Amino acid sequence: MVKVLHYSPWASTPALFTAAAGVLPAGGAVYCHGPYRRGGAHTAPSNAAFDDWLRNIDSRFAVRDPEAVEAEVRRRDSRLDEVVDMPANNLSLVFRRL
Repeated sequence: MVKVLHYSPWASTPALFTAAAGVLPAGGAVYCHGPYRRGGAHTAPSNAAFDDWLRNIDSRFAVRDPEAVEAEVRRRDSRLDEVVDMPANNLSLVFRRL
């Protein structure tokens, strides 16, 4: 499970999926959980406040758009397999290696 996409610079996201593509077999999964924006907007005021807090810690940190993460995944022969709504305005994203 990966729960650091928002607590790391964006460059960590492509690096994570490049590494996963190198070790996962076909059908292998990367599970990412946390707050995400939907359609470029925060899903709740608490997520917007959290995003502000993250950016104040480090301007490279942010609540991510799942579409941007998915675009990186597709470049590495994987796909977004499932999106699950979770408590506290979080999402679980399951990416699968093709």
